[in-house]
Amino acid sequence: MHQHSRSLFLTLGVAAIGFGLVHPLKATDLPITQLIADKAISGGAELSALKFPRLGTTVYEGGPGDTVLSVARHYLGQTSYLTSRELAEAIRGANSGLRGTFLKSGQQLTIPGILDHPISEKSIPVPKDFEVRAIYLTGLMAASDRGIQIVKRWRQAGGNAVVFDIKDSDGAVNIPFEHPLVATHKAYLGDLPKYIHFLHSQGMHAIARIATFRDQRLVSAHPELAVKSRKTGQCWRENGKLVWTDPSRIDVQEYDIALALAAVAAGVDEIQFDYVRFPAEGDQKDASFAYEKRHPQWQRADVISDFLERAYFTLHPKGVLVSLDVFGVMAWQRPVDLSHTGQDIVRMAKFSDVLSPMIYPSHFFGMEKIARPGDEPEHFIGESMDRFQRVTKGSGVVIRPWLQAFAWRTRTYSPKYIEVQVLTAKNKGAVGFLFWNANNDYAKPYAAMPEMQAAKGRYFRGDELPTQHAVVALTTAPAEPASK
Repeated sequence: MHQHSRSLFLTLGVAAIGFGLVHPLKATDLPITQLIADKAISGGAELSALKFPRLGTTVYEGGPGDTVLSVARHYLGQTSYLTSRELAEAIRGANSGLRGTFLKSGQQLTIPGILDHPISEKSIPVPKDFEVRAIYLTGLMAASDRGIQIVKRWRQAGGNAVVFDIKDSDGAVNIPFEHPLVATHKAYLGDLPKYIHFLHSQGMHAIARIATFRDQRLVSAHPELAVKSRKTGQCWRENGKLVWTDPSRIDVQEYDIALALAAVAAGVDEIQFDYVRFPAEGDQKDASFAYEKRHPQWQRADVISDFLERAYFTLHPKGVLVSLDVFGVMAWQRPVDLSHTGQDIVRMAKFSDVLSPMIYPSHFFGMEKIARPGDEPEHFIGESMDRFQRVTKGSGVVIRPWLQAFAWRTRTYSPKYIEVQVLTAKNKGAVGFLFWNANNDYAKPYAAMPEMQAAKGRYFRGDELPTQHAVVALTTAPAEPASK
């Protein structure tokens, strides 16, 4: 759902689908810095210890061409360390006198942090109205030294959750995953249980984001899974690009459910489905879908509801929450939006614990006759939340919105802007919030959180993970200063 395009839809009615609901382009080549897991969370809660493998050492004898970093990469999967750079620095610390980049032939190195067995992590069940205070990380960022520092900084600021990509809308799968439809891929999060253990050690609720039907890599490798053109029978394209799988194909649906199950097995606490819809741009009259032959009486909303019913009753019994990202404009309940996307909010609420509408003020351009919607966060978040509360009344679903943590189309983006969004959403019934920044830059939320925390109960309740789960570091090196 978080589209990486700013193009307008072809008709005014469909164009409104994107207002307030489209994520800007993300950066994928970002600098990283070293950091290591904290031993405690802010707030001083006394928590009992999580179980984790015992740590030991092993000895490596250097050979031609070996570097400290190459050795770290070789041993990373056997250690408690999260990144190869982190392990390389630990190796230097464990071997006094080690200088330079290259090892001498026959030089012996002590490798610290060796695990006696692989980490196995389990989900931490929480009620669906657990007040999530989350930021979003790309898969690449989550796996980096800088990403680990971001998590620690967010914990120090008062956050309690992280949304991270298992599969983004380009189809990149970021974890080891064996499936007939998956080609060789770069698994940035090569040891997902270890990463989840780190998040849990920081007191973080772990939310795995899966972009479902917008999957460029899958349709490129398997064009038979793509939406088809009525005119030619070939793959249908959105604005010239082949990016959409057919949401009504059972094999496509089962692929995403299987990926979710793999994340659950690794210990995530919540599965968040994004792009749970049909394409909304492009020549809609030329788009043909499998369900039209198999279930000619169905509408697009029937397809989405059928998928969600199977996904929910597959995942929910395993003790995880199921959340859905939806277009904010769907709260307006306009027939044109429903007919294109298939996002019937009333029906979707039946098969989810949490709905997360994307209600970024800056993206409501052209609505409410307001020239600069990005500078009216109170109005657009308030109106959106009011409508979602009415639409979902009696369903029991929790509304946890995506809020704006970027400066696009606003002159007033600041820590105060963050505070206004959070307060407005809470006052209108939101339970927690998610901050989106495509570049994973959360400077303004960092600055806003202390003041919001100081105003006890005004901006948020301050929920934390259950107290039987501890904050335990896998490593013992000191944390970097929060100011970095």
